[in-house]
Amino acid sequence: MSGAAGAGARLAVGVFTVVPVRVERADRAAARWAMLWAPALGALAGALTGAVAAAGTAAGLPAALAALLGVGAAALFTRGLHLDGLADLADGLGSARPAAGALEVMRRSDIGPFGVITLVFVLGAQVLALARLAEASPWAALAGAVAAGAAGRTAITWACTPGVPAARPEGLGAMVAGTVPAAGAAAATAAVLAGCSLGLLVSPGFAAACAAALAAGLAGAALLRRRAVRRLGGVTGDVMGALAETGATVALVVLAGSVAWL
Repeated sequence: MSGAAGAGARLAVGVFTVVPVRVERADRAAARWAMLWAPALGALAGALTGAVAAAGTAAGLPAALAALLGVGAAALFTRGLHLDGLADLADGLGSARPAAGALEVMRRSDIGPFGVITLVFVLGAQVLALARLAEASPWAALAGAVAAGAAGRTAITWACTPGVPAARPEGLGAMVAGTVPAAGAAAATAAVLAGCSLGLLVSPGFAAACAAALAAGLAGAALLRRRAVRRLGGVTGDVMGALAETGATVALVVLAGSVAWL
């Protein structure tokens, strides 16, 4: 792999994971490819989450504990980047300040009460939802976590399409805003949708549930993106992290609810 696509792949690994990689190019062309690679890395993080949860339950751990270990493993794999963004956005939106003031709150290294409450709620929902899938079957935990991880990062891809402005003139948001053509985001979504066929390891109904979870996750993230753009004037790296966690959480909750019907 060479050119902008290869540079984008390395940039995506460097941005979205803890894996050390030499990033030799970080222009907007590479950024476009990095954002297109994001769903694949989300699926990889989801595979890690699901595999740890499935292995934990197979080893005799309670499903909730196994799920907690799986969610923790994914957080380590991504350096907690998206969780940090989620907390920062919650503090910014909860500050009730004008856009400039909210962005300044988001720049701070500390986490305020809104951020803490949001993290507890989101992580709790992820752990409990994943535990429900792990109780159903190890394949449900694996396929569900892959679908959720990919859904969350696909929300980032859509946040980089034309018409979604950057909130600041600098930073990750400014570098990637508007770089991904809508057709490219649609193609990435179609690839993730095809990947939902992994749910066939459980049943045809669960594969359909994975597709529904993808749609729900993207819709939930789109609502948050709309709120952030209206409130802040655009997206930032923190907003994109929040979109990833929101999309993944919504998808996991939908999948956990679907288990009773399959």
